[in-house]
Amino acid sequence: MTSQNIQGGGRLQGRVRVPGDKSISHRALLFGAIAEGITTIDGLLPAEDPLSTAACLRALGVPVSAIEAGRPVTVEGVGLDGFREPLQVLDCGNSGTTMRLMLGLLAGRDGRHFVLDGDASLRRRPMGRVARPLAAMGAVIHGREQGDKAPLAVLGKPLKGAVIRTPVASAQVKSALLLAGLTADGPTTVIEPALSRDHSERMLRAFGADLESRPDAPEGPTVVLRPGRRLQGQTVVVPGDISSAAFWLVAAQLAPGSDLVVENVGLNPSRTGILDVLQAMGARVEVLAEREVAGEPVGDLRAWAGPLRAFSIGGDLIPRLVDEIPVLAVAALAAEGTSVIRDAAELRVKETDRLAVMARQLRRLGAAVEETDDGLVIPGQQTLRGATVASETDHRVAMSLAVAALVADGTTTVDGGEAAAVSYPTFWDDLARLGG
Repeated sequence: MTSQNIQGGGRLQGRVRVPGDKSISHRALLFGAIAEGITTIDGLLPAEDPLSTAACLRALGVPVSAIEAGRPVTVEGVGLDGFREPLQVLDCGNSGTTMRLMLGLLAGRDGRHFVLDGDASLRRRPMGRVARPLAAMGAVIHGREQGDKAPLAVLGKPLKGAVIRTPVASAQVKSALLLAGLTADGPTTVIEPALSRDHSERMLRAFGADLESRPDAPEGPTVVLRPGRRLQGQTVVVPGDISSAAFWLVAAQLAPGSDLVVENVGLNPSRTGILDVLQAMGARVEVLAEREVAGEPVGDLRAWAGPLRAFSIGGDLIPRLVDEIPVLAVAALAAEGTSVIRDAAELRVKETDRLAVMARQLRRLGAAVEETDDGLVIPGQQTLRGATVASETDHRVAMSLAVAALVADGTTTVDGGEAAAVSYPTFWDDLARLGG
């Protein structure tokens, strides 16, 4: 375990380009694998989670080139039915996205057997939310705790199209069902209680899938996938991850004298809830040079310091910013008024229980934070004091605590800082370069 020491009182200045979007990176690898021909991926995130996806694909017989920062990645697609039965367990590492999307991808491989496992953290995370709806399509998936926990065994079976209402708005659940639907015997319809991020829909269409999205359907946001089309390899340009940009956007508001530009950030509307909340808080964030790259809206974001108002968030907004809630909790500590986060129970089943962990670690810095069943209540205008805090192996917790440390009195030590590498391998280097 490594520790990072941060002296409070610094300001952030300059320009930064965050790593490629993690969600899009996963999907580019997976869709390239089941396409025909070559897929070239520029800007793929060279972090632990996408590396896990690439390793699983190689074990399934898909040629994937080395993943290195600044170099394009090529995937030689094997088509919808080209996976070989692996000789070993598919190791998903710490990546819930890898495991959940793989379940959908492998469920319809008739007659082939697969076992998926991961690290100790991933073995604690719920997989039944994917396995159960896949079972409604004919999938056979076994695992611990009645199929809810890894290791998981998948026996490939012919799948049937189905209409499935998901109990939670989850892009991972939706994407797994759509991937399974590619080899089903009829259309697959996924209906969500609220709109989750739509990277899979956008990219599947770009690869040639017959897919229809109805985000305003009266029964709830709906996606219909009709099987039968072959996917074709594409060139994918991965924009910067707005979830990684969020740390800089909040830090620039909090550290007096800060002025940052975060370049080439993905602005997909299903992901920009963080910008809506910051705007409601009175934050100084400006979108520059808006453009479209490979079907995804992209822009540069300038952020600079100033006072903030408290916020109250919940409902349909949560799926659009669920990964940014830890750093929004830090922003709330400085705001005028009391901020309320509700309907965020999904955070309890991430890499850690992020509601409990953020409350616990912010209290070490002297903060008053009330934890509720599905959220947090955070009084504003609090003074933080330097202390030793811990990431508890969660990348977003590590980086959120770094932002809090910037405005704490004295020095803060973040234990387990290496966790940031899961989504942002150069975070600590960028923090030092920008003045933190």
